[in-house]
Amino acid sequence: MQAIGDEAAVLQANKAFYDAFEARDMDAMSDVWHHLGEVSCTHPGWQRLQGWGQVAASFLALFQGPQPIQFILTNESVQVHDHVAWVSVDENILGDDAGATASGLNIFSRTPDGWKMVVHHSSQVLVG
Repeated sequence: MQAIGDEAAVLQANKAFYDAFEARDMDAMSDVWHHLGEVSCTHPGWQRLQGWGQVAASFLALFQGPQPIQFILTNESVQVHDHVAWVSVDENILGDDAGATASGLNIFSRTPDGWKMVVHHSSQVLVG
């Protein structure tokens, strides 16, 4: 029964990440992430960012951009193993000018404050 509860909690944390992204809410985004030097984030087309400072700065820059972003998540899959969980997902991204699909992987760590993101990796899916 605990695994089912963990899966739901991880999916809720994953949803909170995308909700914060869409709302451009830095406080909510900060709540989703673990604030460690080891956290890592790779946005589509960006180099890997390491540490909460770089990750936070990247979201702040993205939130100040002119175009709103909406995510429609598909093919969401969650795995939980002890104190680590990951969600693989297709991020169907809608914006004012166009849309795109990226393949996302979000890794979470169990903390006393709940599941916190430690890795976000998103890579654009190229349509040939």
